[in-house]
Amino acid sequence: MRPRVTSVGLIVPPRQQLDFASSAHIDRASLEALPCSPGVYFFRDPTGEPLYIGKSINIRGRILSHLRTPQEMALLQQTSRVDFVRTAGEIGALLLESRLIKTYQPVYNAKLKCIGESFSLILTAAGTRVQVAGSSDVGQDGSSVSYGLFASRSAAEQGLQALVRRHQLCPALMGLEKATHGRACFARQIGRCRGACIGSESSDTHHRRLQAALDELGNAVWPYDGPIGIIEVADRLRQIHVIDRWSYIGSLEGRRRKMPLPARRVIDIDTYKILAAPLAAGRLMIARCEVRQNAAYWVGDGSAMPDETPGRCPGDGLTRYEGRNRP
Repeated sequence: MRPRVTSVGLIVPPRQQLDFASSAHIDRASLEALPCSPGVYFFRDPTGEPLYIGKSINIRGRILSHLRTPQEMALLQQTSRVDFVRTAGEIGALLLESRLIKTYQPVYNAKLKCIGESFSLILTAAGTRVQVAGSSDVGQDGSSVSYGLFASRSAAEQGLQALVRRHQLCPALMGLEKATHGRACFARQIGRCRGACIGSESSDTHHRRLQAALDELGNAVWPYDGPIGIIEVADRLRQIHVIDRWSYIGSLEGRRRKMPLPARRVIDIDTYKILAAPLAAGRLMIARCEVRQNAAYWVGDGSAMPDETPGRCPGDGLTRYEGRNRP
């Protein structure tokens, strides 16, 4: 029930009470400290290891639902305490949850444990043919350039075929069809190739058109010059989530403006699923980032949200900010 105004005045619902019937052994102070705000939460065993990591826009309400779910009795029986990390919004919670689950591999988390393999297109060393490569095979240090983003190898192969048809490229010259010297490829015979296979189009012209087609595909997947920052602000907490080619680098808080970039950045299909739709719809506030000396810098005014004091989430080494009037 939400607060509402009636004929008798303002009615404010009572704060949700914790149900200790099935969780009397869980540290009560850790449960009472749970806020009604977005973030990531941890169910920990007596050694401090996370048994389960989740996220919610209302941490306290979500934990209450766990405590009242009989199917989660096994998790609750092994839990010693509950911890949390506040975020400035749902996007930050989704990104952080995905990263932490992959890092800690909690036994009660079934999803997000692995970085899903994504696929893209790369040019061969000769620059005339295109191959399908998995994200684990593509160097993210600048040694190779990938184009497009596909959820499976078959989807990438279909995407390559569509690219060839759309731009009237030569399947024989690209190795997608067996070439016979002096004979036109099948696509040329039906008017879908400009004739690079028989010399009607020069190899240089074909290569430039191929490169332009790949550049167009790459821009459609990541239409930014470099890393971007996604801004979220709530309850005096501001975070800027740094993203580079669908890889979540980390979040800046307070006056921090610099985020070191890892030497290798692997495209994470889970990050793509979290951000692609809201970015395309223009629902997210984006900050400009610059790359200097292997670090991403947020280009802003450098101001911090008021009443923020840095704190630590026990056992994680993750910084969170708690104001004086937090729930």
